Amino acid sequence: MPTPKPIHVLSDYVINKIAAGEVVERPASVVKELVENALDAGATQIEVEAVGGGRQLVAITDNGCGMGRDDALLSIERHATSKILDVDDIEHVATLGFRGEALAAVSAVSHFTLTTRAAADEAGTEVTVVGGKLSDVKDTGCPAGTRIEVRRLFFNVPARRKFLRADQTELVHIRQMFIVYALAHPEVGWRLVVDGREAMRLAAGASLADRLRDIVGADLSRQLRPVGIKRHDVSVHGYAGLPAAARQDRTEQYIFVNGRPASAPAIYHAINEGYHTLMPPGRHAPIFLFIDVDPEQVDVNVHPTKKEVRFRQPGAIRDAVIEAIKHALQPAPAAAMPNSLLTMPPPLAASTAPTATQARLLIPDLPPPRTFAFPGLPMLPPAPPATPIGPGAALPPAAPTAQAAPGAAAAPWLWCRVLGQVGGLYVVLETEDGLVLMDPHAAHERVLFEQLLKQYTSHAVKSQGVLAPETVELLPAAAEVVRDNLPLLREMGFGLAEFGGDAFIVDAIPACLGGVAAQAVLAAVAESLSRGGARGGDAHWVEEAVAQAACKAAVKANDVLRLDEIEQLVVALASAAMPYTCPHGRPTIIFTSYGELNRKFGRA
Repeated sequence: MPTPKPIHVLSDYVINKIAAGEVVERPASVVKELVENALDAGATQIEVEAVGGGRQLVAITDNGCGMGRDDALLSIERHATSKILDVDDIEHVATLGFRGEALAAVSAVSHFTLTTRAAADEAGTEVTVVGGKLSDVKDTGCPAGTRIEVRRLFFNVPARRKFLRADQTELVHIRQMFIVYALAHPEVGWRLVVDGREAMRLAAGASLADRLRDIVGADLSRQLRPVGIKRHDVSVHGYAGLPAAARQDRTEQYIFVNGRPASAPAIYHAINEGYHTLMPPGRHAPIFLFIDVDPEQVDVNVHPTKKEVRFRQPGAIRDAVIEAIKHALQPAPAAAMPNSLLTMPPPLAASTAPTATQARLLIPDLPPPRTFAFPGLPMLPPAPPATPIGPGAALPPAAPTAQAAPGAAAAPWLWCRVLGQVGGLYVVLETEDGLVLMDPHAAHERVLFEQLLKQYTSHAVKSQGVLAPETVELLPAAAEVVRDNLPLLREMGFGLAEFGGDAFIVDAIPACLGGVAAQAVLAAVAESLSRGGARGGDAHWVEEAVAQAACKAAVKANDVLRLDEIEQLVVALASAAMPYTCPHGRPTIIFTSYGELNRKFGRA
């Protein structure tokens, strides 16, 4: 057996190094901690400087309130803070920092220099710390505010230093941390300097829309829709991306709770639910969400770096986020469009804006291929000039004119010409902006899904009797699910009655599903109900069931469609609330702009 070793108290030197390991993981961690202090100090201008990927130097300069000599000396002590006074204050923390560990931890593993001056003081204070030991304190001349320089990070912790990545990799992490806080506080001016050269400058007093354009670019900005909702004590605002901009990771998802970059399982679950039926599993739309809630309802003291928060009532947060996202992705009325990131084009003059009748007269009605307009839909002006979207992206929606009826859905195109079917499946369309490939099965799924779901939610489902009642035999598990959900299925428009054992008599199906086989659609609905039941919520069960029913009823691959059938499907899809994906998240249309075609053929 090993010999027992005596227990002893660690020295402050070792304790500080251990604490530094929790708080300071890499140079980007230093940026995070010091930027949070600058924001808590009321800074309106913050400069971040990095040399050698942050190994040689990380410096943060702000124009905040600054500190006097005594406070400057206390700030480098462990658990010294101005943010809280006693344990009760932790229950309603409204600042980004409060633990009093950052400066002590950073100064313990670096050559640390703090230069600060309060606005009321004539002279500033410069404090130098090397490896956790106070080296020098002196008066100095400096502007009001604070500048902290961290040199030779981890010089006395070689084990941690060797785990740092290449300078370029560490710089990527610093830049990402800079972007996160610049997004969280668009009212603050920011400047990033890398190896002596200015890498980014962001003006103070910006709106969130302006800050997003500056950081993520105009192309992605056009794929964002405004989010804004308040439910009880929870406020959610920001921007949610269209499914067309989705990617395979969450790197474009930014969550802020009371101005603090943070994460929580409840929020990510809510985001997934908000995009349910719009994207396939494993895809994540860009989103920039700001959640404001009473500080007493949030526990930010979960981790030393405050990466994750917990909510006292996660259900309220989850429901508010889901509702906000779903509302944002609905078609916006014309009056609401200026609040989005889209640049509104100037209205067309009355003499140049074609009506639906004029469009039909101007375009000859010839045998296939032929061009047709959309009866009953508002005619739209040409889209504003923008950087063309590459192949593989869903078609961007056009912005409606100011004269469009409130609540009218914006069609994805002004006019289109059906060129035919290729591969026995895909429909080729020409529009005013480019070439569109449409998957008829996915498009038909979306149309049927919205029709049946709308009828269900308005309690106006139309049933269609079958010519002869059909006996459907199901597997025992599926039959049990159907028996448990008979009222729900009848509300969806199915005429069902038990026939003994695992058999059912079907004498009616939802009218919008047409002549689909009762056996196939009922089995699919039973399967979706069994999966959805574990996730809870009648609304979710209905969506799953309707999606499966629409899938079974939609046109299939190798179904050769007549021209009038294609036209009817295109018109129905153009008027759908979300025409770009099927209920399972697959794209219905893929768009290639004329600009992209010109570039590929060397005509750009």
